Amino acid sequence: MSESKFNILRAARVVCVPMLAGTLVVASFAGTGLAPFAQWQPGVASAATAAVTYKLVKSDEAIVTSGVKQINYSWVPSDAKKSTELVHVLQIDLTNPYVQMNALSGKNGSVTTGQSVGAMTKATGAVAGVNGDVFNTGTSSEGAPLGAELLSGQLLVAPTKLEGMYAFALTKDKTPIIDQFAFSGSVTAADGTKFALSGLNNSSYTTYPDKTASHLNALYMYTNAWTAANRPANSGTTPTEALVVNGVVTEVSDGVQIQTPIPANGYILRGHKGKDSGNFILNSLPVGTAVTSAYNLVSQTSGKTYSESDFQMIVSGHTLLMDGGKASAFSRSVSGVDGSSNRARTAVAYSKDGKTAYLVTVEEYSSHDGVTLSVFQNILTSLGVWKAVNLDGGGSTTMITRPLGETATVLAHPTYFGTTQRAVANGIGVFTIAPAGETKGITVSGAKTLFIGQQATYSVKAYDTYYNPIDAAGLTPAWSVSGGLGSFAGGVLTASKAGKGELTVKSGAASDKASIEVIGGSQINQLKANPNTTVLQQGAKITVKLTATLADGRTLEVPADSVKWEFKGFTAAASGGVITIGAVGEQTKTGYAIARYDGFSTAFALSAGAEKSFETFENAAYPVTFDKLPAETTGTAAIVTGLPGRETSKALQLTYDFTVGTGNRFAYALPNGSTGLAISGSPSALTLDVYGDGSNNWLRAEFKGADGKLALVDIAKMANWTGWKQIRVDLSGSGITYPATLTRLYVVNLAEGQDERALTGAVAFDNLSLQYPSVVDDGAQSNIVLQLGQKSATVDGKSVALDIAPLLLNGTTYLPLRFVSDALGADIGWDQAAQKATVTGGGKLLELWVGKPDLLNTGVRATAAATPILRSGRVLVPVRVVSTELGRKVGWDQKTKTITIR
Repeated sequence: MSESKFNILRAARVVCVPMLAGTLVVASFAGTGLAPFAQWQPGVASAATAAVTYKLVKSDEAIVTSGVKQINYSWVPSDAKKSTELVHVLQIDLTNPYVQMNALSGKNGSVTTGQSVGAMTKATGAVAGVNGDVFNTGTSSEGAPLGAELLSGQLLVAPTKLEGMYAFALTKDKTPIIDQFAFSGSVTAADGTKFALSGLNNSSYTTYPDKTASHLNALYMYTNAWTAANRPANSGTTPTEALVVNGVVTEVSDGVQIQTPIPANGYILRGHKGKDSGNFILNSLPVGTAVTSAYNLVSQTSGKTYSESDFQMIVSGHTLLMDGGKASAFSRSVSGVDGSSNRARTAVAYSKDGKTAYLVTVEEYSSHDGVTLSVFQNILTSLGVWKAVNLDGGGSTTMITRPLGETATVLAHPTYFGTTQRAVANGIGVFTIAPAGETKGITVSGAKTLFIGQQATYSVKAYDTYYNPIDAAGLTPAWSVSGGLGSFAGGVLTASKAGKGELTVKSGAASDKASIEVIGGSQINQLKANPNTTVLQQGAKITVKLTATLADGRTLEVPADSVKWEFKGFTAAASGGVITIGAVGEQTKTGYAIARYDGFSTAFALSAGAEKSFETFENAAYPVTFDKLPAETTGTAAIVTGLPGRETSKALQLTYDFTVGTGNRFAYALPNGSTGLAISGSPSALTLDVYGDGSNNWLRAEFKGADGKLALVDIAKMANWTGWKQIRVDLSGSGITYPATLTRLYVVNLAEGQDERALTGAVAFDNLSLQYPSVVDDGAQSNIVLQLGQKSATVDGKSVALDIAPLLLNGTTYLPLRFVSDALGADIGWDQAAQKATVTGGGKLLELWVGKPDLLNTGVRATAAATPILRSGRVLVPVRVVSTELGRKVGWDQKTKTITIR
């Protein structure tokens, strides 16, 4: 969502449709599904957008176990400016006798206590799995699946009475089915009286299309898989209950829930007090009498009736995505699952012959945005699936696999939260029941992408004829790597050269090869240094994180040991990503820390007094007020003591409660009310300590500039930590006009994906400091005037001699580099071997090569309109390239052939 869109949210209340996968949407809109977009098109928009085509490109594949493959794809646009999305597929051969699929349930088999897919696979021994049904994550609900769940032939949750809800089922003979199922059941008392059974282990909801409360005058069954405190919460009814054990009523309660734990061989029948269902329990199910309960599942498309024992598993989804090999109309409204937004996605599908099942995810992390449901249909079409149903997406999307030869399962790709997995209601697991086999092969275990100088440890794993892991003890592996990419010592590879090659391991007659890549400087488009401070002071320790963005869109953290540092204006030592400043030159106003990696460089400037304390809240004598949007939001803002880790000091605490209201939600802390806190000077960064609440909410700051305009700045896109953490906020590109004031610190909970963030919580802020740009060298603001063909120039009105006159060549004006850098107050360096010039000044590092169009400006690769040249042993550079890259303006007077640099 764009920044401009967020700007209007402060002044307007935005009302959005409640969302699934965390907010129980009870309305169904069968028959109003959106028509699928044409294959290969990302959406119906402008002609320019429609012209972009996409291609599904296979990246790699790996065997998980006999009959199961993990295949990774890229969804590649014809327009390089568009994002390439990553698609991951678990392909399951249903004809393989050793492969099984089953539902994955919540913690300890509970349908109301979710857990991560990783925890589910570990607990059940699954070799792979994905997340399953949409569910309600609200604090007042149980988090049970919205639809049906059946595990190993036993129904755990009944289908709900909602139209358009499709489920994936696998019969006992491993035939896949995607269909709408209804629940049909009854309870028969000893006297022959019968009453309809409306569901099993269901949360309360509103049925559709009759739009009635689910538990109104209804009889429900609850087993020990339901571990929530209420049966259920928010039903709007008072219970009358009977506990049945081994087919005999052992306890009856009228008006309150039975407190006796439900045994494995029992269940509770829950009716509505004072209504027919409650009266049935009181009149027909006295303690000590026998009772019979029976139920079936009924296809809503064919009318076929199934018993629970007909199935191996069922996991419900949401809308139908594919039918007959083509994108289908959505069977439900997709607004509740962010259908028109780019999000992570999960689906389950099968082939036309029913012999292959597919578990498919699209990731949403870093530079990958995910896809709309319509684009997801295009991807599934490209995969060639026959029928598919959408599962929960966004923050719930998770795929777990077991790498070949490994005993433990791992994340197949990042979740929306990175490595953190969200607790979900259920999932679909893949299992192997193969017997122990003979040794088949070995495989490499270790990193596949490295940087020059990085060390990586590798080990060898073994697998049997069914591709399941076996003990590799006793193997004596011999390692090698092709292409001269590095050298091995004791299973440790030290990368020494950029390129792609093969890592080979041999042990006896067995061997394995793995593709390996060592990143080179030519692959990097941007190298960004993120120091925690830019203060130039002897003894200061600066922690620096380096991030490389590659030309193919990947973003990788560069290991500290792969980088070589240079320092200008001071001495320092760099080790393990920490720079310790030694002596600072007496005349140094601005120092530079320059990081170099394989011909690529970046830098950051430091200066004395670059960091000043802004606010510690210890002696604050001003008021702190709370504000909110929408009006239903509640919370507090105050300077408090006693916070964990700040027990004896003060901090600004902001609490919030977004449980009432709709749409985007905001909680603001206003230090010094509407006046704000005045900021001196023009800082380039704000550092502050933030107490995170693990809510995954968005933290922001608001500044009011001298021009009256507001600037909204991100503190953290996701508060996914708990406890105190120091954060550095870059202000350089925020557009703030100084002098300015800090007006708000606040929490944002967006409507989109709202289920992925907590609705209540508390954060705190402390030790705010401002970092200021490094002092600009004295000559940096000089006014320079030159004329073509003249070996003299004026700098601030003073005449300066030139070694060589400005030159006009092929429409480009060239100037002697040393003169330009000196006149601009910059330092120049020359690498004769590389024919490279380095200009340092104005807080920037500029590097140019003679005869090459590429240039680097403070870690960003760019293409110059013209390249530097050599004349009479002097480096001449295009005047506009150097001056504009260093932030200056260039003027040209055609009549007098005069160049002006300001």
